[in-house]
Amino acid sequence: MPVELFATATCPYCSEVRDQLELDGIDFVEHDVERDREARERLTRLLGAAAMVPVVVDGGRVTQIGVSGRGCYVTAG
Repeated sequence: MPVELFATATCPYCSEVRDQLELDGIDFVEHDVERDREARERLTRLLGAAAMVPVVVDGGRVTQIGVSGRGCYVTAG
């Protein structure tokens, strides 16, 4: 199961995590929770209604939420 990044295109913290994963040479699949309703619903199941991005999932487990306590909240819809 590949590393997954739940993110948005406009969140600067998502860009930071995306860049770090690429720098570290980690292959990952990115899910844009603004454009992909199923990804947003899955993120909500993982974190609850107040979901924040970026979120890294490795081996089916959430391994990172935000960056140093910072992130962008995802709204339903």
